[in-house]
This record gives sequence, C-alpha cells and structure tokens, in this order.
Amino acid sequence: MTREAQPTLVFIHGTHSSSYLASGLITELTLRGHRAVAVDLPGHGDEAFYPRAYQAPQDLQALATEPSPLAKLTIDDYVERVVDVVRSARRHGPVILAGASQGGVVVSRVGNAIPDLLDRVIYTAAYCCVDLPNLSAYLSTEENADSLLPKVTAAMAGDPAVLGVARLNWRTADPAIIDGIRECLAGDFTDEAMTRLLNTFQPDEPVSIPMADARGEAHTWGRIPRTYIRFTQDRLIPPALQDRFIAEADRLTPDNPTDVRSVAAPHVGPFDRPELVDILVELLTP
Repeated sequence: MTREAQPTLVFIHGTHSSSYLASGLITELTLRGHRAVAVDLPGHGDEAFYPRAYQAPQDLQALATEPSPLAKLTIDDYVERVVDVVRSARRHGPVILAGASQGGVVVSRVGNAIPDLLDRVIYTAAYCCVDLPNLSAYLSTEENADSLLPKVTAAMAGDPAVLGVARLNWRTADPAIIDGIRECLAGDFTDEAMTRLLNTFQPDEPVSIPMADARGEAHTWGRIPRTYIRFTQDRLIPPALQDRFIAEADRLTPDNPTDVRSVAAPHVGPFDRPELVDILVELLTP
C-alpha cells in the first residue's frame, strides 16, 4: 500500500486547550511512519485570546470583566474548521477522526455532517452524547457524580453568562486550587509536569459549546466504525460516565458496536504515553 493510501489521523483537542495537547502523540505516530495532524479549533492555538489582566502582575478584577472575542464562537465554527481539514486529508486516503474530552462533541457533529468521509471515529476519554442532547446535560447524571470538575472550575474568573466564555485562571497562585486541578486532570503528575501542563492551557472557552446539541445520529454518525478509549484513572469524566457513553452508543447502533480499549491514565494522559500510541498505531495500520 502506498503512503498516499494510508489513513490520516485527525485529532481534536479539548476545552481550554490547543493542538499542542497532542503534539507528542503526533510526533510519535509520525516517527512510526503514520500520517497524523492535530487541529486548532477556532479561537485556540495561534488564535487564542489572552486578556491583558491575565498577564503578571494579574489584575483579578479586570480579568473577571474583560470581554473575549471567543464569546461569539459556536459549535458550527468548530465543525466547519474540522470538516475543512478532513476534506483536505481525504484527498490523500482514508481519515480517522479522534477527539479528547470536549473534542468528542465535535467528533460527533462532524460524524453527523460528513459520515462518508470518515473511516473511523475515536473518543479518547471524550464526551459522546447520545441519549442526552449536550455535554452539559451529562454533568448532572448519576454516572458523573464522582467528577472532580468543581476543583477545576474553582479557578473560574468572572460570570460565564456575562462574559460568554468560561474563563479559568490557570495562572492562579493559590496552591489549593492548583492541587485540585492536578487531582482532577493530572493524577500523579509531578510539580514540574503540572506547571508545564498549566502553561499549555488558555483561559477562555465559549460557553455555547457544552450547551450545543451534539447527539450522534444513527443514520449518519452511527454508520461509522467507532472506538472508545477509556481512561481508567480519569477524575473529570469518571469511568462510569465513559461506560454510559459506550452503552448508549451501542443501544443506538446495535449492528455497529463500539470497539472499547482502556488505558490507565488520568484525563490529560499525556497523550503520547506508549500504551495509547500503540492503540492508535493499531487502528491506523491497514
């Protein structure tokens, strides 16, 4: 098989993040001879907005009120960006679309929009809405009861309903908040690794994304082979909620059951950990 016919992995980052989240993963896959690209969603990566008040010395009062250009972004903007990348990649062969965390809602919406251009969708500890309409609806489910998300939102600056974005102060100096973020997202990350992680995040994320309808539709998304990679040490999306996503998807499409894998990792991976890379290499190998 020629290189042009090999699958391309298109990876979508999660909330408050960027393609940098998957940079180590993309490097590992490339070194093993696979085609892979990570997408920056609109308002992320090179398009990120950092309020002046976010810089040191921080002005916490101004940080709570400074307007954000990301407030105008919608799920349709995210989907359009990814569809463009998928169409470009598809010219060179099959495409596998993967998403992490909130990136899962984009995977589902893209799957609804262009199912014939996708050879597989992969959820890496990601939201996969089926029975309930959106990400936010799953936050109040029984399976999410053990989520430590409030330890992350303790870093919230300002009122999301007013700002139009969820603004998190990842540069907080409060050790209790930093430890809470570590517990929720990063498990046993060292202090040095935690500092590096915090500096990869960006403060703003549109509030419209978790509220957007992101249900996978049986006649479109449901036709695409799918894999769910469970992160068994995840404290943001508990394994019980990950299992609910899998069960709901399988009930919707009983003739297209989910390929389920598990990795002993916290929510943020890291995504270049060898066991995760090995799974993706297997899925990318024709």
